[in-house]
Amino acid sequence: MSYREGRFWQPDVTVATVVVREGRLLLVEERVNGGLVLNQPAGHLEPDESLEQAALRETLEETGWDVRLTAFVGAYQWKAPANADGSGGRHYLRFAFAADAVFHDPQRSLDEGIVRTLWLTPAELQAAAPRHRSPLVWRAATDYLAGRRYPLALAQHVA
Repeated sequence: MSYREGRFWQPDVTVATVVVREGRLLLVEERVNGGLVLNQPAGHLEPDESLEQAALRETLEETGWDVRLTAFVGAYQWKAPANADGSGGRHYLRFAFAADAVFHDPQRSLDEGIVRTLWLTPAELQAAAPRHRSPLVWRAATDYLAGRRYPLALAQHVA
């Protein structure tokens, strides 16, 4: 039975921030399914929060950095591959924001699964492509590096 035939389907809504300081991008190294992967500070939208609030919260929780959102980079849709056991295959809708680093609290505990934060050059991030959590990592980074910046007002929260 397909979605059009009445099966319920809902994508995972996530946010990510592209934070650049002195030519380096802020990333997290996190443990996922027994491996270490690289990702922008990112996570799921929670009930009753705006996309912007989610981006600020996730960045702080995963990196200890308070940031100031400066622009909307893009919206990305991706379907993860299914695993041999039938798991996986989830659909993601990611909203990426550009942000400036404001303040870092090195004593702050990071989210479970986060091993460390890294500041990588674009070349270092590209070279580490096999370790990206998903293709969304490099896509959001390259869009940002190509100058794609849109007004934050594109991501409206209607209360």
